[in-house]
Formats: sequence, structure tokens, C-alpha cells
Amino acid sequence: MISAGDFRNGVTFEMDGQVFQVIEFQHVKPGKGSAFVRTKYRNVKTGGVVERSFNPSEKFERAQLDRADMTYLYSDGDLYHFMNTETYEQVPFTAAVLGDALKFLKEEMVCKVLSYKGQVFGIEPPIFVELEITDCEPGVKGDTAQNATKNATLETGAIVKVPLFVNQGDRIRVDTRTGEYMERV
Repeated sequence: MISAGDFRNGVTFEMDGQVFQVIEFQHVKPGKGSAFVRTKYRNVKTGGVVERSFNPSEKFERAQLDRADMTYLYSDGDLYHFMNTETYEQVPFTAAVLGDALKFLKEEMVCKVLSYKGQVFGIEPPIFVELEITDCEPGVKGDTAQNATKNATLETGAIVKVPLFVNQGDRIRVDTRTGEYMERV
């Protein structure tokens, strides 16, 4: 069991038959009245985010998520095939299970597959990935306003904003959590 007073970023808990992960929390002690915990949490299966305040003494069942290393092999129509790095078992997943991580998947990439009680609900690609730009408009000389960016299409099909000096054929590092350009490599 875990109490709301013990919430920290990344903690997973069960409530009303659903599994949630704490994104943000704040312990609040107002001048009058009792303390409470202001929390923003995400449903790990649906991805929905909710903000709610809890009494610090409220108790919840701790949810244990399983993370397994799997290598992305190939896509076959609507299915994306992964191989467990320990057992070499191949498992297909649909695009719905992969979610936004699909934009940054490249063959032979090792990802963490997330499951709860045997049911897979998502994957975590590496935090930073290096991808090649396949399509990008050339930077226009004189268009140097502060923080000027342009759209670039990556080898996986994802579109990210990049600085004007980045060109087609360059390899860049992207943060998969936010989908933002980090640096040229």
C-alpha cells in the first residue's frame, strides 16, 4: 500500500480498477485547514491525464509495472514485430499499443515494453535517438530571427522543428519524450 503523502514522480498506483502513474505532485499546507496533495497523474493504459487533490492519508494499492527489453525487428502491415532480448521470443504489437513512440522507431532499436499483469500497454523507446533527415527545406539567408526553425522529416516519417542551419542528410539527436530536436551529430 502507498499513501498519497508518499507520492513522487513516476510512482504507479491502482485506483478504481485502473493503473495510474504520477506525473507531478505538490504537498500543500494552507494557512487554514488541513494539508493536501495536489497531483497530476496519467492512466497508463489510455494515456489520459487527470489533475486531482488527495488527502495525504488516502491509501492506494501500489501497481508493479513490468519492463522488458525488446528489440524492434520489422513492420508487417499493421503489426510491428519485437523480439525479447532474453528469450528470443518474437511478439507482434499493433500501432495502438505503440502510440507516439512509433514515430521514432527504427529497426534493431532496443525498447522497454511496459506491461501490467501480463497485458502490454505501451513501449518506451530510448530517451534520445539519432535519426537522419530525409526531407528539409533549405534555410533562407537573412531569415535569422531569434529561434527561427523549420520543419524536417526524419527517416522514420516523424516531423520535427529544427534550426535553420540543419540540412537534408544531416543526422540529428531527438528527445523521444518531447519530440524535440536536441543537436546535430
